[in-house]
Amino acid sequence: MTGPHPAPGPPVPGPPTAPVLVLGLVTAPGAPADLAGRLGPELARELAARHPEVSWDVRTVVDGLVEPPADDDELVDAARRRLLAEDWDLVLCLTDVPLELSRRPVVGHASPVHGVALLSLPALGAVGQRRRALEAATGLVRTLLGDDEGDDPEDRALVGRRLRELATDPADTSEGVRFTARVLTGNLRLLGGMVRANQPWRLAVRLSRALTAAVAAGVFALVTPDIWRLADNFGWLRLTVVAVGSVAATAVTLVVGAQLWERARSRRVRKQVTLFNVATAATVLIGVLTLYAALFLLALAGSLLLVVPDLFTDGLGHPAEVSDYLELAWLISSLATVGGALGAGLESDDAVRQAAYSYRPDRALSPPD
Repeated sequence: MTGPHPAPGPPVPGPPTAPVLVLGLVTAPGAPADLAGRLGPELARELAARHPEVSWDVRTVVDGLVEPPADDDELVDAARRRLLAEDWDLVLCLTDVPLELSRRPVVGHASPVHGVALLSLPALGAVGQRRRALEAATGLVRTLLGDDEGDDPEDRALVGRRLRELATDPADTSEGVRFTARVLTGNLRLLGGMVRANQPWRLAVRLSRALTAAVAAGVFALVTPDIWRLADNFGWLRLTVVAVGSVAATAVTLVVGAQLWERARSRRVRKQVTLFNVATAATVLIGVLTLYAALFLLALAGSLLLVVPDLFTDGLGHPAEVSDYLELAWLISSLATVGGALGAGLESDDAVRQAAYSYRPDRALSPPD
């Protein structure tokens, strides 16, 4: 349930020309709301001391978001919807729902692509909760920003540029293509950090059914003489088209099938939605390309080890050369990737979301003994 909206405190100022970064602090009713009322101003001061490049505006809202029991995905989705509805830049949710990572309790999760962090108050313990909450909240927001707590000047400058990009809205325009272009050109570093935080190269490993289907399709193609002849006669141009098509089909299946694409319900949240969609598309595409590369290497090794040269020569109708093995591995990896797309269609939406988005626990956050 949504409670009253406490009046936000004044932004903690940065330099005179600094943009304002709005951080929503969403709290469950009751004791968490009382804690958030004291935590908000302190959190703004802590963040301003670390990152004075922007003015920090922490806005506290009482909203239970979801009815327990609820998992992390539901909380992240609900917090993301609230972020878009309020036109915030980031959101931190104080929840009384226990959080887990690999079945182990954690204090907090952060999803840089969503711009959402979750802080589980029960994991803070009963003693020194306010101090622990401030430390944990600061760490989670810094995790969203890609701030690794180091003092390297270049890293600090990079995080500062991301902050300014996040807080600065591009000039509004009614032309969607021009608006998207401005968002992309003005937020390249921010997008890079969001995609890197998702660890897209691990996407296929997290989708067991897609990976199993891809390997099965590859093995079947490897021992099929008709596939040998197709690879030999396709030519490099057609093989390239098939490869691009297989990667695109798999990426679209993942994005559309799991409903990862957001739609802007109003013009004022278009930047947030555009950043999210581009980061999502890039994450999935890089993940699929990584899968394709791994399948190509496996197909090449399998063809060299398992396809007997004499049989390969008979199947092709001419002496087998190294280029023939490369063409065969190329076509097999494309077909295997399509098999992975079919396997991805069998994955649940939650499984795909968990694979596409990494929820990162801040390393400083661990439940008290």
